[in-house]
Amino acid sequence: MNSDVIFALASGAGRAAVAVLRLSGAGTGGVVVALAGALPPPRLASLRRLRHPSSGEVLDRALLLWFPGPRSYTGEDAAELHLHGGPAVIAGVAEALVAAGARPAEPGEFSRRAFLHGKLDLTAAEGIADLVAAETAAQRRQALRQAEGALAALYGGWATRLTRLLAQQEAFIEFEDEDLPAGLDDAVGRAAAALRAEMAAHLADGGRGERLRDGLLVAILGAPNAGKSSLLNALVGREAAIVSARAGTTRDVVEARLDLGGVPVTLADTAGLREAADEIEAEGVRRARRRAKEADLVLALFAADQAPDAETLALVRPGVLAVVNKADLATVPALLGGVPVIGLSARTGDGLPELRARLTQEAAARAGLAAEAPLTRPRHRAALQDAAGWLAELDSAVLPGLRAEALRAALRALGRITGQVGVEAVLDAVFAEFCIGK
Repeated sequence: MNSDVIFALASGAGRAAVAVLRLSGAGTGGVVVALAGALPPPRLASLRRLRHPSSGEVLDRALLLWFPGPRSYTGEDAAELHLHGGPAVIAGVAEALVAAGARPAEPGEFSRRAFLHGKLDLTAAEGIADLVAAETAAQRRQALRQAEGALAALYGGWATRLTRLLAQQEAFIEFEDEDLPAGLDDAVGRAAAALRAEMAAHLADGGRGERLRDGLLVAILGAPNAGKSSLLNALVGREAAIVSARAGTTRDVVEARLDLGGVPVTLADTAGLREAADEIEAEGVRRARRRAKEADLVLALFAADQAPDAETLALVRPGVLAVVNKADLATVPALLGGVPVIGLSARTGDGLPELRARLTQEAAARAGLAAEAPLTRPRHRAALQDAAGWLAELDSAVLPGLRAEALRAALRALGRITGQVGVEAVLDAVFAEFCIGK
């Protein structure tokens, strides 16, 4: 295990009142002594002058905290330097740390060391990364639950049950002639089937956790001059898209971010659906259709003062929101394509609260915070599908040895999620997502 002393700026970049430099590694104490002259009492903030180890120049008057391992975030000896936040101070102290034998940390290296020292499992590490990146309250809640071990507890419980089943299956193989409980082999099969059903229910979540983590894509589609750009601007509360009475103004996809009940949403305004007049507009229409296929939710937008166009009507189906704009100019129909209509005026604002409430409801249904810890990454889903697939093998495995091997394979697949077994291939991918200093 690499025990280099690493350091990184743990606070935000840019000028600030206070900047925090974190250090970790077996030689952290020696590096701290080289700059501060002595170690402070553990976990007690001490005001010290920091000096360059070569020149003796005073670099800053800072707060110093010392965390002897294993009672630290990484499990190693660690320290924090709370500096004045000027760029020159940070640069000077960083240069002094290098002179004292430390090196800048790689992305995610602090959390990777915490994982390697048993301070957290891979799901908790990923939760920390999500917590740092969270933009909305719902993302923060989901990330915090994962960082605090909600997924680890669920998968750890399944791993414990799998381990017990494997032990029972091995006992049936090794001591078949002994006085074992009657029906032990069948009991293992029933318990494995029950566990597989729990995994299947966990997998059948509609991707809610992943959608909340990554955000939803909502695409606005409709004929030219239906008011798509005006609607996007009204929903986000700023002029994100150009609005013009001239048809075909929007040629490319215009995106804006929106927080709907804690769910991050990318709202996409697209080119009007019609027979294109030139190759540029044709490309815009092609991109609009592609966004419709990629979107988690489609708003099929019509104008009340125009007859519904066939291109947009073809999009209307259950799960698509039929919206009629320009309700201030004409009567809004109750239904379009058999789907109830939401009427509004992007110009006056009438009906916008109702649309926003419906969008919030739809966002929560697709990515709202689940009652239990949800899957948040494709690698979790792939490993769980693998584990459930191996448990399904027990139904057709006739020989006890094959049943035991299926249980072992399921246990290994489950262990890939938390980092208990076979994780070397996924460590770089997991911790590469982290910012420096985490």
